[in-house]
Amino acid sequence: MDRGLVRPVGDYATQVYAVAAAELSKLRRDPSELLTRAIQPALWLVLFGEVMAQVRGLASENGRYLDFLAPGILAQSVLFAAIFYGIAAIWERDLGILHRYMVSPAPRSALVIGKAVSAGARGLSQAVVVYLLAYALGIAVDVHPANLAAVAGVIMLGSALFSTFSLIMACIVRTRDRFMGIGQVLTMPIFFASNAIYPIELMPAWLKAISLANPLTYEVDALRTLMLTGGTSRFGLSVDCTVLLVTTAVLIAIAARLYPRLTA
Repeated sequence: MDRGLVRPVGDYATQVYAVAAAELSKLRRDPSELLTRAIQPALWLVLFGEVMAQVRGLASENGRYLDFLAPGILAQSVLFAAIFYGIAAIWERDLGILHRYMVSPAPRSALVIGKAVSAGARGLSQAVVVYLLAYALGIAVDVHPANLAAVAGVIMLGSALFSTFSLIMACIVRTRDRFMGIGQVLTMPIFFASNAIYPIELMPAWLKAISLANPLTYEVDALRTLMLTGGTSRFGLSVDCTVLLVTTAVLIAIAARLYPRLTA
């Protein structure tokens, strides 16, 4: 790399790290959040999964329905943790923290990416919970180091995507009450209009079209390939990762442009 580029790239990475570290310090001060977030995937896997496993046609051809469901619940946990991430930005504005971010020399994209990275770290904590639950339920999870690393990458990417989307919503609605209402309205349709809990083949045509335009579908497809022993991809890992990467890049560009407006 050209030496002239080393320092700017290093400075940019330092700024991203500083924002991410500041966000993660909140989690270290209140680790109870991890425990409360562990309840939701446990309920879905133990209660919903065991019941729906009795429905014919839901299980995959090569395994049990719980095997099919586990990657979807992991993606759901990441989604639910990330989609309300934008409310923290509203709190930061009200506390005056956001104004200090805005007067810093850090590029706005570095601020957005730093928040996305911290959301990814939170997503990884959800993965640990789901993997432990899956192992306890006898789900055929693949623990090969390469697959675990790839799963971590997909989770980081999915968390970045939906946390950035959440930040964009916060910049548009700008109040906590409106944000909570819109977040609740959007979360469940994103989840149910995906392949997280049932195969795309079972969907009516209109829902199938929505699912194919839903980034969560491609995150679940990648996780289902990498997380399960003998897992296969419907779209191909290259397609899954391309969709997630391109969508995340577009959302980061939009969020970087809108972020300063939150202080107005």
